[in-house]
Amino acid sequence: MSTGTVFAPPPTGGDGWRRELAETFRLSWPLALANLLQMLTYAVDVIFIARLGEEPLAASAVAVALFGLVLWALCGLTGAVAPLIAEEIGARAPALRPIRRATRMALWLSVITGAVGMGLCLLLDPLMRATGQQPGIIALANQYNLLVIWSLAPMLVNNVLRSFVSALGRPVFATAITASGIAVNALANYAFIFGNFGAPELGLRGAAVATIITSLVTVAVYIAAIRLDPRLHCYHIFGFFWRPDWHRFGKIVRLGTPIALTITAEAGIFGAAAFLMGNIGTAQLAAHTVALQIAALAFQVPFGIGQAATIRVGYFYGARDSAGVGRAGWTAIAMGGGFMVFTALSLLVAPRLLLSIYIDPAAPANAVMVEFALGYLAIAAAFQLVDGLQAVAAGALRGLQDTRIPMWIAIFSYWVPGIGTALWLGFGTPLGGTGVWIGLATGLSFAAVLLGARWARRDRLGLTASA
Repeated sequence: MSTGTVFAPPPTGGDGWRRELAETFRLSWPLALANLLQMLTYAVDVIFIARLGEEPLAASAVAVALFGLVLWALCGLTGAVAPLIAEEIGARAPALRPIRRATRMALWLSVITGAVGMGLCLLLDPLMRATGQQPGIIALANQYNLLVIWSLAPMLVNNVLRSFVSALGRPVFATAITASGIAVNALANYAFIFGNFGAPELGLRGAAVATIITSLVTVAVYIAAIRLDPRLHCYHIFGFFWRPDWHRFGKIVRLGTPIALTITAEAGIFGAAAFLMGNIGTAQLAAHTVALQIAALAFQVPFGIGQAATIRVGYFYGARDSAGVGRAGWTAIAMGGGFMVFTALSLLVAPRLLLSIYIDPAAPANAVMVEFALGYLAIAAAFQLVDGLQAVAAGALRGLQDTRIPMWIAIFSYWVPGIGTALWLGFGTPLGGTGVWIGLATGLSFAAVLLGARWARRDRLGLTASA
């Protein structure tokens, strides 16, 4: 293998901020676009399931609430391989053996935690009964859940392979493969939900089958892409797959567990907010759901920049270049903040246009919901900047393999000032749903300030001292 096909180490000084901006942009835009496309993949499921009626749609939503939480938490756990790969590249590129072993152990972890996650998802039935769901919803949700859980392990494998190709300088592969998955998912939904192309008509279960097919096809495409690309293939990540490396396995678990708990804490407060809104009123809950979807759509860009920050900071962390670490992190934070200023202005200037993505704002039946949603979007505009900053700052700290303290920062921010403010203003004042959203903004603001302060003090805290 010629050295030209091996990933070169990152520059370790003298290249300046302009070079770093270009490299961060080159890495972050495919990841951000892949995140947006992933949301579109889920939207395809909703579009097809909605044609079956309100009850199947509600049942799938209940099942996906638990499945999605488990999936994203475990993606945080297994995705901890990204900073390890980046560190190895920065320290001793091409680092073929260390990267191969780290990726192999992350794939092992995907399979193991996928099985554990399936068990957690089987708690859906008692959870639905404990929360008083309707019998028809319970029956449909169980049918869907018992199938869709088989896609969990393949999805986690895809997450590891996405981290691998991105850290090795091929983030556009993740974008292209996610885009192809949308087409596969749409065709499979069309075939198995309604019985087209000679497939059996399975109704809601067909949507779960489509998800399984899409996840498996995506794994196959990733394997083919890695095999055909010389830069990626030279690592032979599937070679000697049966050989353990318990040191690296343990390191991924130690780094990834706090990330998984951080994701759970953040997802948990938004889930709790939905329950709070449901106690305030139906129109408020509907408005909350739509407004939150718009905010989540905007969040995918700084989330992608945060993923890029993890990799860029990790390169310089491995190379023991503290100046490069600072440039990489601050550049990503500035990019994320700059984009969220743009989204904040969009929410203030054209909220009805954004609402029209999901509902008809001019329909009389939606008048009350739209009024509430416009108020929530105004608050969302206010917290766009802090939401982007906390996401990118967390990503930069992960590049330094600093995950335990940021986990406690997230848990404190979301569940003490965040949920505390939401409860006080939502139920102790006339603000109602507006108070709940102010609580969300408060939690995100605390997280942004505390994570940003930790990033700014990284040298004094000894975080840039590579192991």
